[in-house]
Amino acid sequence: MEHPDSILIVDFGSQVTQLIARRVREAGVYSEIAPFQSAADAFERMRPKGVILSGGPASVVDAGSPRAPQAVFDSGVPVLGICYGQQVMNEQLGGKVEKGNAGEFGEAYVEVDAACGLFDGLWQSGERHQVWMSHGDHVAALAPGFTPVASSRGAPFALIADETRRYYGMQFHPEVVHTPDGGKLIANFARHVCGLAGDWTMAEFRATKIAEIRAQVGSRRVICGLSGGVDSAVAAVLIHEAIGDQLTCVFVDHGLLRAGEADQVVGLFRNHYNIPLVHVNAETLFLGGLAGITDPEAKRKFIGKTFIDVFDEEARKIGGAEFLAQGTLYPDVIESVSFTGGPSVTIKSHHNVGGLPERMNMKLVEPLRELFKDEVRELGRELGLPDAFVGRHPFPGPGLAIRIPGEVSKERCDILRKADAIYLEEIRAAGLYDTIWQAFAVLLPVRSVGVMGDGRTYDSVLALRAVTSTDGMTAQAFQFPGDFLPRVATRIINEVKGINRVTYDYTSKPPGTIEWE
Repeated sequence: MEHPDSILIVDFGSQVTQLIARRVREAGVYSEIAPFQSAADAFERMRPKGVILSGGPASVVDAGSPRAPQAVFDSGVPVLGICYGQQVMNEQLGGKVEKGNAGEFGEAYVEVDAACGLFDGLWQSGERHQVWMSHGDHVAALAPGFTPVASSRGAPFALIADETRRYYGMQFHPEVVHTPDGGKLIANFARHVCGLAGDWTMAEFRATKIAEIRAQVGSRRVICGLSGGVDSAVAAVLIHEAIGDQLTCVFVDHGLLRAGEADQVVGLFRNHYNIPLVHVNAETLFLGGLAGITDPEAKRKFIGKTFIDVFDEEARKIGGAEFLAQGTLYPDVIESVSFTGGPSVTIKSHHNVGGLPERMNMKLVEPLRELFKDEVRELGRELGLPDAFVGRHPFPGPGLAIRIPGEVSKERCDILRKADAIYLEEIRAAGLYDTIWQAFAVLLPVRSVGVMGDGRTYDSVLALRAVTSTDGMTAQAFQFPGDFLPRVATRIINEVKGINRVTYDYTSKPPGTIEWE
């Protein structure tokens, strides 16, 4: 999908590069990420109106460390370098970077020393602002044309500018929430420095993507595998809007879904959208094959292989389809490319639990591959999907199997399904569902001795999780009101046979992974 007004983000391996793309898109500007090894080709293809150089774990002073494409600096477009991106830009343009004796990590404050187009209308000279630092090396001498405009205790060149060429470099990370004004700084770069209108909307994406699907597919048929999740559902509705009954959906119900999900999917697609749907009840096949398997990766691989086998069998029955539709998202695309620039050796198994076997010999239709999770939700609402469906918390492909550490059985799935339903019911009743990014129960492979009534019990322990997040890149444990967890625990223990103890997991998640399991 080509956008005349876009920004290219050159990825040097930072864990939070995706957040840069998010901040640009939040400013209404389309952005793409390219690994530094293939950034020159991406720059030629996109012809962006601006470039952002990301952070990264390498040291600019080491031989063979990553560099930005020279074409970027020869083009005359504005450039923003972040952390490693600042250092590599400064080094390539004639400055000097040195290793430090001690780094600067975590919360820091910068002093604004001079006016700058990057923070025009946002920061003023003489002000002090909070930022997030994470660096060991530092810029020791500026490249010709640059001047310092902000400094911190550990970085005298915390923010540098070459206003003539519209080059800016910051040692801190504006993309993370710990830099309160970071999103506004990135928006200033996209909108004011690069001069972009900020009019990239989901309505525009919908119309453009429908035209692309029609051009790609023509009069041929498409088959789409529904998982019960938001991504594949939005992809299917978008494709159906483009080509109508040329699309057939196959819903493989592996018996590992949350309570009521199978009925919801079938009702939504058959009754509401009237999309041709094949519903395959394969619970016995999946649960039978999972018997005796306790390793989580082995579970994922079995579920993925079996899902593909079942899907392939149904596709053969339908016949005539030349295209396979998938709900691939942009984070999946990014993470399928290794830091060396080539295809990753291993697919993230909690996203793509199977793979596309060569025997299927089908072309892919992936209409969501340029979108982040919350953008998919926005597109779903644009397409008219009910908010109760679009706003559901993320649910990984292997389903309950990875929320049951140890062996999976129908009995344990039913116990977990019922407890999880109570937990989510109470969250909704408390008006907290939309505040929480993801909440779910985990049936632990632990049994506890307890006393219920006049009898002694020896039953399972249930863990509850809930986290807040914007995009799933980082997450913080959700802090429930004081009376909430005791109330939920009491309900679960009273209503779910097989559980006699409930605990809450306060774990938070650092950057670098997409799904929380």
